[in-house]
Amino acid sequence: MKFKTLVAAFLLLISLNTFAQTKLSIVFIGNSITQGKGGDDGFPPPTHAVNYLKAKKGVDDVSFINVGRSGSTTVDWLPATGKYFTLATTAADSLYLQKDHQLLFSMKLGTNDSAIQGPNGAPVSKEDYKRNVKTIVSELLKRYPGSKVIIHHPIWYSTNTYNRSKYLAEGLERLQTYVPELDELIKETKTAEPGRVFKGDTKAFKYFKKHYLELFKPENGQQGVFYLHPNVEGVKVLGEYWGKAIAKNVL
Repeated sequence: MKFKTLVAAFLLLISLNTFAQTKLSIVFIGNSITQGKGGDDGFPPPTHAVNYLKAKKGVDDVSFINVGRSGSTTVDWLPATGKYFTLATTAADSLYLQKDHQLLFSMKLGTNDSAIQGPNGAPVSKEDYKRNVKTIVSELLKRYPGSKVIIHHPIWYSTNTYNRSKYLAEGLERLQTYVPELDELIKETKTAEPGRVFKGDTKAFKYFKKHYLELFKPENGQQGVFYLHPNVEGVKVLGEYWGKAIAKNVL
């Protein structure tokens, strides 16, 4: 009986030590929301996501690079366009050198794709949106063996959103058609790339819609005050949503 107890204790110790070695390297891909526009304290959502992960028991280290770019669409991030994809690969190249870290890509795109006019390629149809995301993800997985991708759902914006770009109710409606496409793509990759592509945050859309006055920065636009970018509190909330989704899938 004593021998069995010692063996169990030994196995538990090994398990705990293994868990304690969890190290992550994350490249955050996205638009102005990922970049942190609206959060005036200088801390974008990725910073809060990483802080959440670092506080998790068993996480030894988290390195990250935020390559979010304001106004960007999935068209801008396509490898073939040569616009922003190299930002992701340059960041990943440096992080990939840390062989004891799990390389992750955290992606949140779609807001600008949904616009009526303004951003590159907008409006992007739901079919093209799915195709673009698939192309981006497939290239990342091919370039970085063993890497993983977390795809977050886009978040809500007000139906009068109209700055230099025009979104409005039509844009928000189109944005919501992207969600089933993302979910279907992730389901498809379970067969094509098992254990490498995961559904990220799915809850922030409804939460931000419900609490938009507290979580968004009011901005003056061509159809009045609109809500598109999370404020300081909203940035923190969104980052923690991402952190929770990443933790659920990779820890």
